Amino acid sequence: MHPNPAFRQEPAFTNVGLCRKRGFGMLCLNGDPTPLLAHVPFVLSDTGEVAELHLVRSNPIARAVTEPKPAVIAVNGPDGYISPDWYDTPNQVPTWNYVAVHLRGMLQPMNPDELREHLDRLSSHFEDRLAPKRPWTSAKMTPDMLEKMMRMILPFRFEVHDVEGTWKLNQNKPDAARAGAAEAIKQSPIGHEVETLGALMTGGVPSIDKDAPLTYI
Repeated sequence: MHPNPAFRQEPAFTNVGLCRKRGFGMLCLNGDPTPLLAHVPFVLSDTGEVAELHLVRSNPIARAVTEPKPAVIAVNGPDGYISPDWYDTPNQVPTWNYVAVHLRGMLQPMNPDELREHLDRLSSHFEDRLAPKRPWTSAKMTPDMLEKMMRMILPFRFEVHDVEGTWKLNQNKPDAARAGAAEAIKQSPIGHEVETLGALMTGGVPSIDKDAPLTYI
């Protein structure tokens, strides 16, 4: 995470809110000879203390984690390249603005008997946000096909011990320079969700109640 404290002022519930909203990240833990990585959907508890996820049985992480092991889930928000010309001030250099949160903790296997309930919680977390579409549920599958699919995956529980967030939004620049860069990046072809990034740069990190949705994410 970026070490500048100007980019790391947000309360834990803002970072947790981003992770709950995204529900997708990069799971990483130590391996031999290199780190093990997997891109996974997950459901994070309201308090941010526990996440649930699953992995295909053949995934190296699923084979390696037979007991609790330290791990990280990295969650990305919007990001984009910032041209120094956009500041309209001299002696500036290019940079990259971004939002990212790291969840650090312990990954451990869940009881396989909990898999069906885990899948229902995970699908509900996303399906409920597709209203007015009627939510998909596992009950729509035939029992034999559902059982076949479930045999291919294993559920895991991730206990969150620490939450680190970086919201790098040009907080270290004068207001006029920051506003100019924010307007320019909304039209930029370089980055991910650049309109959202520009809104965050001008509006600041949303100050929200822990139970409310994030304003821009």
